[in-house]
Amino acid sequence: MDLGFLLHAIIPSVDSAAILITFLTYLAIAGSILPGKVVPGAVLQDGTRLHYLCNGLFALTLLVALLGFGAYMNFISATVISDRGFELLSTTFILSVLVTSALYVAGRRSRNKSSSLKPHVTGNLIHDWWFGIQLNPQFMAIDLKFFFVRAGMMGWLLINLSVLAKSIQDGTLSRSMILYQLFCAAYILDYFIYEEYMTSTWDIIAERLGFMLVFGDLVWIPFTFSIQGWWLLHNQVELPTATVIANCIIFLIGYMVFRGANKQKHVFKKNPKTHIWGKPPKVIGGKLLASGYWGMARHCNYLGDLLLALSFSLPCGTSSLVPYFYPIYLVILLIWRERRDEARCAAKYREIWVEYCRLVPWRILPYFY
Repeated sequence: MDLGFLLHAIIPSVDSAAILITFLTYLAIAGSILPGKVVPGAVLQDGTRLHYLCNGLFALTLLVALLGFGAYMNFISATVISDRGFELLSTTFILSVLVTSALYVAGRRSRNKSSSLKPHVTGNLIHDWWFGIQLNPQFMAIDLKFFFVRAGMMGWLLINLSVLAKSIQDGTLSRSMILYQLFCAAYILDYFIYEEYMTSTWDIIAERLGFMLVFGDLVWIPFTFSIQGWWLLHNQVELPTATVIANCIIFLIGYMVFRGANKQKHVFKKNPKTHIWGKPPKVIGGKLLASGYWGMARHCNYLGDLLLALSFSLPCGTSSLVPYFYPIYLVILLIWRERRDEARCAAKYREIWVEYCRLVPWRILPYFY
């Protein structure tokens, strides 16, 4: 790939802008009108709480069905995304910058005193633009934070499906590609099946909406988490059966830890008396769960995430580090995030956190870290 071709490929086009706008418009409409479970969010500092319409699985299923029908009828090309990968990347990046800038301006002008919309201005332009000013900004009654993470997860699946179609079209479909596609599809579908669990995560509860989250949701998730698929599209990897089985075991263990830990925390927040692994939960100071996975490590969900990320890359073999960008990045991110979480929890829970750390000394990986 020469430099001239690359520069031409990353220039946004009318087509790439139309694809992105159509996708986001569909999500806005479908997310507002399709039926789904209404889930109350966490209680905010002023006593209010948002309510989230969790119909992402319905919206995703309908979207894939519509696109599949359109491709079958030759209304659209199944490879429309994979044919314009760099264009869509640059277009989405520009959109994330514009959206963040609009959020910054709106936040600075806001006089709202509610916890969701009260502006938090430090006076440092870069800090406020990066981390955001408002907790839960909305546009046309749509909660943008919840909307963007949904768009990112759906975008990841759509990129993968288009890459899969390109692989079939080019006659390069391999067992490695199939394995990668199945793992990612299972992970993404699981996210939407348990979409309500997202409402109790730190990003939704406490992070303000700035470039960090906007870029992370709209650009980073769909375009970097799909690197393995793009790599397999241009590199043939034949995996022996034993390697495939080992890869599946890693995925299943990662999924069990990731989903189990997040489910335990979500259920505990809804009903602190719910049994975990058949026993009453052990609670520190009436606030911190120290049973199940959370009695093994203080951030055990991160271990599940890391194993899943590794399983997405292992189908690519070991000839290159490129497809391992995601798990390598995730190790760095989650260690940084774990340290950030520890500092926040220490300040929030004080002696309760000290007791929890004494009872559960391991951070992510029991007996190692």
